[in-house]
Amino acid sequence: MSKLFKPTYEKIEPAFGSSISYRTYNKDHQNKNNSFWHYHPEIELVYVNGGTGKRQIGSHISYYRNGDLILIGPHLPHCGFTDSLTEHEAETVIQIKQDFLGEVFFNIPEMKGIKALLERSQKGIVFHGENKRGIGKKIESLKDLNAFDRLMGLLEIFKLLEQAENYTILNAHGFILETELQDNNRINIVFNFVKQEYKRSISLNEIAEKVSMTVPGFCRYFKKITGKTFTQFVNEYRLAHAAKLLHEKQISITDICFECGFNNFSHFNKQFKKFTGKSPSAYRNELKYTVS
Repeated sequence: MSKLFKPTYEKIEPAFGSSISYRTYNKDHQNKNNSFWHYHPEIELVYVNGGTGKRQIGSHISYYRNGDLILIGPHLPHCGFTDSLTEHEAETVIQIKQDFLGEVFFNIPEMKGIKALLERSQKGIVFHGENKRGIGKKIESLKDLNAFDRLMGLLEIFKLLEQAENYTILNAHGFILETELQDNNRINIVFNFVKQEYKRSISLNEIAEKVSMTVPGFCRYFKKITGKTFTQFVNEYRLAHAAKLLHEKQISITDICFECGFNNFSHFNKQFKKFTGKSPSAYRNELKYTVS
């Protein structure tokens, strides 16, 4: 198997004297985990301050504007959210183990709401509007705190996230990984293969062979885990990339259609409108005026 498509397990190492991994990135110091799907047993909280880019979590793929605030549960495959074209001011990534406060801490009555929040995070959560901006500032303010104050600040942030009303569950219709490591590895192989090869036609025979499965077995497996067919997933990846190109590159919509792996312009237009609610031209024009 090509090394390019092997799944990536990210090992998280908090700083000495802390149970929290807190990292910040900017244009000069990019997040190296942005270019591939990866997974880890830690819960991850990400705030992207400004900019636009792709959001790829589980089988959910979409395009964000004016920054992003995301909570990702353990073992949920995801890509990074920024690159050299995102035009963000900074990206903050917090990672913690599920039991970072002990195995029973979240079972106490005072933590009931936060425990429910962390359980919802297993499908991925994105926060919008003032919740995104206000909580994002608090996340950035943790940077210069000592370990104890950072821990207290993180609990406050979790409480604000639990109380937030403006959010979306990203994999609401299903993303269910089994507990076996093989399952994590297999889906990461599929996701990373699509990320590399989406510009061309990918047959079911080819992708099934990559994970040593029969075509019927692969189709059942993929639908069970993601809630989507493989074709639907590939098309959504292409459409999210098209949305990114509409914002970042001043090239024709026809060129974007073929750049993203579609070979029929009419079909591309129809699928893009179904995916975003707008035609590609209307979507591009709206980008000039809308801040969300």
